[in-house]
Amino acid sequence: MKKLVLTLALVFGMLTANAQFFVGGQLDLLHNDNVDQTTFTIAPEFGYAFNDAWTVAGMIGYTHDGGNSFYIAPYARWNFWNQGIVGLLVDGGFGISVGKEKHMDTETGFEIGFKPGVSFKVTDNFSLVAHVGFVGYRTKYLGNSTSGLSLTGNDLGVSLYYCF
Repeated sequence: MKKLVLTLALVFGMLTANAQFFVGGQLDLLHNDNVDQTTFTIAPEFGYAFNDAWTVAGMIGYTHDGGNSFYIAPYARWNFWNQGIVGLLVDGGFGISVGKEKHMDTETGFEIGFKPGVSFKVTDNFSLVAHVGFVGYRTKYLGNSTSGLSLTGNDLGVSLYYCF
């Protein structure tokens, strides 16, 4: 039993030797003059980087755009290419959303898929990540449904992270 505990402690120690926690997220404020509607989104994000290649994280968000939507989206990130301060990555995960529009029933949505992106290391502690597109399945997730490849404006996002 002692050997098992010691082995597990050593494996955990090796996995976390270069690990970092990070916090960040997205904050959006957009006004559409054509329909006189303002959209507000706040989505804090938190995660744990095991090494330079693998990260696990999650996002909890709130969007107001005439109605209210809440969502949670855990994911795993693979940083597959790094050159100096620039890197390429892909996030794979799923998300669940619950939203309510005025005079409508509550709607529950779901997504599962991949979000490719690019990262920029601004300093040792700060980085920017931009996601471009979505590949997967989405049904009523934050009011959107798609299957396959999506490159709409809804699939663009920029996040700021602080690593500690």
